[in-house]
Amino acid sequence: MLIVFICIFLFFIFLYKFLIAYGDFTLMSKKQPKRQEIEDKVVWITGASRGIGEILAKQFASLGAKLIISARNEAELNRVRTQLKGKHAPDDVKILPLDLSSGEDSLRIAVEKAESFFPDSGVDYMVHNAAFERPKTSILDVTEEGLKATFDVNVLGTITLTKLLAPFMLKRGHGHFVVMSSAAGKTPAPGQAVYSASKYALNGYFHTLRSELCQKGIQVTVVCPGPIETSNNAGSRVPSEKRVPSERCAELTIIAATHGLKEAWISYQIG
Repeated sequence: MLIVFICIFLFFIFLYKFLIAYGDFTLMSKKQPKRQEIEDKVVWITGASRGIGEILAKQFASLGAKLIISARNEAELNRVRTQLKGKHAPDDVKILPLDLSSGEDSLRIAVEKAESFFPDSGVDYMVHNAAFERPKTSILDVTEEGLKATFDVNVLGTITLTKLLAPFMLKRGHGHFVVMSSAAGKTPAPGQAVYSASKYALNGYFHTLRSELCQKGIQVTVVCPGPIETSNNAGSRVPSEKRVPSERCAELTIIAATHGLKEAWISYQIG
């Protein structure tokens, strides 16, 4: 009888921890980032001018990383860099304006610049955070323009950037792609058909890339956040929806990457 009671008690503790967790249990079992995996490494972050990308830049900087921050808005990148100056050596934060929909030639130039910023090491971590997301719309109301804009950034630009950067990593024998995907790339979400499709495509590509290149020193961490609270969506949340704070999402992303997790889910389990 005592054993049964203990089992029931442990079950309810397990259930409680599951219900209040920010993410999957493998991720939550890792308590903090491994600083030694980040310190003095070069981390290139796209979509770094706001939201999760900006917070990732600040957290990577606090762990001693050298940063390359990219986005389309150069003024906002300068703002982020200015904020980082007080916590980081200015020469260790490089700005690289980037439009993922600009085509392969433009992206090739961006990769060459990124690799030249810190010639002693090149890019160690490529954090694919930039994404194009339109307001929710019915699947029958999706326009060709919206479809193209989403896939140009979320899929084609991200894949092209990866294809161009990977040879440099392979030559050095190491590199790590951290991909900010989405729970929408695992579970269909009404009103997000095109966005979900773009994230499904990313998941398929990067899991395959890992299978092909893992024996050559290339790691891939795919992060699938659910609803996240950011300054950009604070006024649009559904009243009953629980969102993970953006700072916690960024922290868990870095934990997943530095512990070498292949995939991580970041979301409240209920709500």
